[in-house]
Formats: sequence, C-alpha cells, structure tokens
Amino acid sequence: MAKLTESQREFLANPFVATATTLREDGSPHNTVVWMDTEGETVRFNTAEGRAKPKHLRSDPRVAITVIDPQNPFKWISVSGRAELTQDGADAHIDKLAKKYIDKDVYPWHNPDEPRVTVTIQPEQIDATGLDA
Repeated sequence: MAKLTESQREFLANPFVATATTLREDGSPHNTVVWMDTEGETVRFNTAEGRAKPKHLRSDPRVAITVIDPQNPFKWISVSGRAELTQDGADAHIDKLAKKYIDKDVYPWHNPDEPRVTVTIQPEQIDATGLDA
C-alpha cells in the first residue's frame, strides 16, 4: 500500500474538488467531480446509491482520484487503488464534507430515496507534482 506524505495530506485537506475515475462495464473510464477527504492512510469520497459510481465500483473496484490546486495547475495529486463501499456512517461523512466544502453543518441536499455511500480508497499508487515526495 502506498502512503500519503504529511504535505500530501495537508494538500488534500484543502477544499479543492476532485475528479474520481471509475470503470464502466465495458472498461471505459467514467469521470465525475466529487468532494473528498482523507482518513488515516485512505482517501474517501461520498456518493449515493443509484448513481454510476457505486455500480461501477461493485463491478470493478479499481478507482483513481485526482485533485488539482485551482490556483496552480502544476500542483496536484492522483491516488489510485481499490475501493471499499459502505453506507455505515455515510450520512455523517457527507455532512463532514459539506462543512469542508460549503461551510454547512448538514448536507443540504439529503434525499432519503438515495442512501449515501462512502467510498474509501486504499492507495496503491500515488503520483504528485508540486508536493514533496
């Protein structure tokens, strides 16, 4: 398992959106913008049941996430690995991300018809530019 450096974790603590890439059934990439955070050595994002990301990841758990500094496109990090999905704690996770990204204590678009899912990436490869190795 690859390990995030302290400066990489600090970079990922910023409210910079990420692009998550999953693989469709035919193997083609599917990119979406997500909110993300870290927990220990893992990188996490949140989605909802019924969307493409959970469907893709249950079929093929390979995933990548890329975060680019919006003020400096030459400062970025990409983490790829295998995803684990859970609904346990996912509502609290999206609320935590809402605080990080839009300064709201509660995610304002909760929909009871779309249970939330936390996607946790166990890093296998970390590529970065503009951050220490």
